[in-house]
Amino acid sequence: MNVLIYGATGMVGQGVLRECLLAQDVALVQTVGRTATGQPNPKLKEIVQHDLFDGDSVAADLKGFDACFFCLGISSAGMTEAAYTRLTYDLTIAVAQTVARLNPGMTFVYVSGAGTDSTEQGGSMWARVKGRTENTLQRLPFKAAYLFRPGAIQPLHGIRSKTASYRLLYSLTKPLLTPLRLFFPNVMLTTEIMGQAMLAVARHGADKAVLEAADIRALATAG
Repeated sequence: MNVLIYGATGMVGQGVLRECLLAQDVALVQTVGRTATGQPNPKLKEIVQHDLFDGDSVAADLKGFDACFFCLGISSAGMTEAAYTRLTYDLTIAVAQTVARLNPGMTFVYVSGAGTDSTEQGGSMWARVKGRTENTLQRLPFKAAYLFRPGAIQPLHGIRSKTASYRLLYSLTKPLLTPLRLFFPNVMLTTEIMGQAMLAVARHGADKAVLEAADIRALATAG
């Protein structure tokens, strides 16, 4: 299986990348992002692209993939709806349209979030934009598109968030995260579980497109 990852330097992306590099049935992992991960691995190829909207410039390198794991995301805090829409909806759909055209048999996995508004009509700006993104992805000509809606995620294996406030939060709550995950396994996920679940849907699919935290955990456990 050949896998394409967008956002491999983010917290979730790092977890997905780790699981892909460990998976014996993954022959090639190609990352696309504004910065390289810098990880030395014979099956890892990295494309540094400063303008991720410009799919045409790297189109030749985006062919021949079985799955795309889209892990790019930003916080909506302090952003206008127009700015958040550009970096969430517009960018995701621009990338998705390009890779769908080049890989008609591809499975596309999008990291959304718990509380996403599929109606696109609710009062929460970020939830409406995420809902619109999910709905549009499901209309694109992929083999399948899966929308992951995790809530809390515990970083494992030395993985760290790129966002300073999140790093501080994880540092302060670190002693509590593992007990919380044991008591609330269908609420608190890990970066490892996220990666394993994405590989599971790329391999075998799932019985529904929108996957909440409990669904993601079950997929990771089933392999």
